[in-house]
Amino acid sequence: MLKRLALLILLLAPLALVSVPLAAQHMEPTLSDPAAEARARTLSKELRCLVCQNQSIEESNASLARDLRRIVRERIAAGDSDRQVLDYLVSRYGEWVLLTPRFNASTLLLWIGPGLLMALGILAVLMVQRRQRRALAEAPPAAPLSEAEHKRLADLMKNEG
Repeated sequence: MLKRLALLILLLAPLALVSVPLAAQHMEPTLSDPAAEARARTLSKELRCLVCQNQSIEESNASLARDLRRIVRERIAAGDSDRQVLDYLVSRYGEWVLLTPRFNASTLLLWIGPGLLMALGILAVLMVQRRQRRALAEAPPAAPLSEAEHKRLADLMKNEG
């Protein structure tokens, strides 16, 4: 009896080892309509994981990202448009949840800032160049070297070489 039990355990042990990775896989429920599921995945790529911050909820494995994916699917299943789903999540989590923020008064500087900084940089470079050109134009011409200066220069060059 003990031998049979040991043999049974020995035969079942490999099955237990194979089933552990299968149990670790967390399968999320998907929408039955392929078009709606595609919409859910597209929207999930537009939403920021609030835990990871630089990943979309589609890419993240964080539990909050799973919850947000579930909410997106629930809202789509309830008949919400893409805009309504995004508005719902923005109302709950703020603009930060969007990977690409919307263009409005509060994000105006975010959208215009880089171009404004670039224009200011170009303007600064042009002003410096203009000031340098003006300084060169207004500078008195260099006086020719005197005979003593020519001799001194020749001595210095001879000693260097």
